Amino acid sequence: MGVRTVIIGGGAAGMLCAALSASGGADVTLVERNEKLGKKLYITGKGRCNFTNCCSPSEFLNNVVTNPRFLYSAVSRFSPDDVMELFESWGLRTKVERGRRAFPASDRSADVCDMLRSALRKAHVRVLLNTRAVRVLAEDGGVTGVEVLSGDERQVIPCEAAVVATGGITYPSTGSTGDGYRFAKECGHTVEEPVPSLVPIVCREEYIREMQGLSLKNVRLTFLRKDREIFSDFGEMMFTHFGITGPIVLSASAMIGRSIGDHDIKARIDLKPALTEEEFDHRLVRLFSENPNRDFKNVLGELYPAKMHAVIPELSGLDPSRKLRDITREERRAIAEVTKNLPVTPTALRGRNEAVVTKGGVSVKEVRPGTMESKLVNRLYFIGEVLDVDAFTGGYNLQIAWSTAASCAGDLNARQ
Repeated sequence: MGVRTVIIGGGAAGMLCAALSASGGADVTLVERNEKLGKKLYITGKGRCNFTNCCSPSEFLNNVVTNPRFLYSAVSRFSPDDVMELFESWGLRTKVERGRRAFPASDRSADVCDMLRSALRKAHVRVLLNTRAVRVLAEDGGVTGVEVLSGDERQVIPCEAAVVATGGITYPSTGSTGDGYRFAKECGHTVEEPVPSLVPIVCREEYIREMQGLSLKNVRLTFLRKDREIFSDFGEMMFTHFGITGPIVLSASAMIGRSIGDHDIKARIDLKPALTEEEFDHRLVRLFSENPNRDFKNVLGELYPAKMHAVIPELSGLDPSRKLRDITREERRAIAEVTKNLPVTPTALRGRNEAVVTKGGVSVKEVRPGTMESKLVNRLYFIGEVLDVDAFTGGYNLQIAWSTAASCAGDLNARQ
């Protein structure tokens, strides 16, 4: 009989770990508090499930924000290529899109969940739905069981190994309620403060609200602390009723999360990153000289989206009705400055209900990087988002789930 193992949490990491370890001979019970497995996985990537990024392990680690060195062994042993190969062998047709982001060919996250559930059935994993893990039991430095609650019935499942795959604190409606942090603390582990990451940013400026719903492509967003650049990225973003969101904004939140609201943090948006300020000024000179008798407001459409037509003159300090022939060199510079450095002041992150992942979690200093086993309790493992590791958008966070799950399963199989 294989190692009796209880895996707590039927998300991405928990399902893969269960399938791989059971296939290797472990006697696996998967405990999930929801009525179905993979509830958060269903909604990832807006329901399309960007399940990895087809890059090399070294490129992958460059996109990990917190504790990338801890993941070196796991990602080297189970890389994005390995994920693609495994999923294809399990019957999932895949495709790779811009930015090397991998998706199911069907664009349906349900197909990823169905594939994992099928793997669980084939490996004969016992799945307990609507069952909440209450406590991990340990004696003499080793795991002895997991106490669970199903309805009003409380029981202890004896086991030699327990895997905590409970996720973080984001999207609590999917079951990510932070229970894993409590299990870790009760077993003596340190938990770094969990906060939302990959989340929209609240901004102070009222004019941002005037541009609500405006999406921008090919812009550069830069964050500065005391005039020192701490983040800069090129891509897509959107203005909302509270501030800003979109791919480059979510990535920025991963870098500035705990500093948000710091008075020294400022941001700027370069609306024309392909042009230098001097080149943009030359464009203005040409446009103004070709239309000397037109009002400034009547040529804004050739430079900016409609929702910016009131904002640009306001920030530039120009009368929208000013004739182009009367606009001075200094006033052109003011227009160029706003265009290349549209000011944004971050004040807060949006809540955990809107965050993609959690920053913080079980301290990796107390977890073995090659196996995900606790250094404090024998055969207690932590995988996926419950660990203090997080990455940018683009499939990297799910790859963390897959790699840590595979490392854990490999250790469980080696101990049969």
